[in-house]
Amino acid sequence: MTVLLQPITHYTLPMTDLPNIDKELFHKPSLDETHGNSLSSHPPKILLLYGSLRERSFSRLLAEEAERILKAMGCETKFFNPHGLPQVDDAPETHPKVVELRELVEWSEGMIWSSPERHGAMTGLMKSQIDWIPLSVGAVRPSQGKTLALLQVSGGSQSFNALNQMRVLGRWMRMITIPNQSSVPKAFLEFDDTNRMKPSANYDRVVDVMEELVKFTLLTRSVSGYLTDRYSERKESAEELSKRVNQRSSQ
Repeated sequence: MTVLLQPITHYTLPMTDLPNIDKELFHKPSLDETHGNSLSSHPPKILLLYGSLRERSFSRLLAEEAERILKAMGCETKFFNPHGLPQVDDAPETHPKVVELRELVEWSEGMIWSSPERHGAMTGLMKSQIDWIPLSVGAVRPSQGKTLALLQVSGGSQSFNALNQMRVLGRWMRMITIPNQSSVPKAFLEFDDTNRMKPSANYDRVVDVMEELVKFTLLTRSVSGYLTDRYSERKESAEELSKRVNQRSSQ
């Protein structure tokens, strides 16, 4: 199918009406700026996190089912096993499990967070994993601009509490959280004796979510730097550079 782009009508406000803006750092977004970024063709790299240490963890089983779908869609996937991950501030950042988690986050282009709902919220284990992911490491923001899909399992009726909390966290981590999501109620009824998810509308929704995640990842990963380029940060960087230059010249 050929998509015809219609001409965009521009309504431009004179910069003289915006005295608070630094004209040198103000950019008018344009599709032309994305044309120089060729779409990456390698398999999307997706990291899966789950929020339970139970031997038969339904959040892990749901994530494993999601992984099978992702692999069928051509993705490269990796799991983080949270066994042994310390509580935040109870161990240094050099702890092996913390280092492993952060390296996986850096490797990934997208993530899946799968959590049970416990006492009306995501589990502490799920939150601890996210808390160990720093917003920034020097000039690098490890999770910024990466895609995110959210999954939840419940022991009772369908709920969205954990999903809603994780969605807030995804925004806080500056991730592109896709609109679709999956909440699986009475998860103990959804998996068979071989720990595979049974055919159902809930399973179909998981397929929908994975398909959407892969599409968003394919479309955004090559232009992630452009999508997350901000006026305020350009301004801050310019001011820091000016301070360093002025400091050197005064020495």
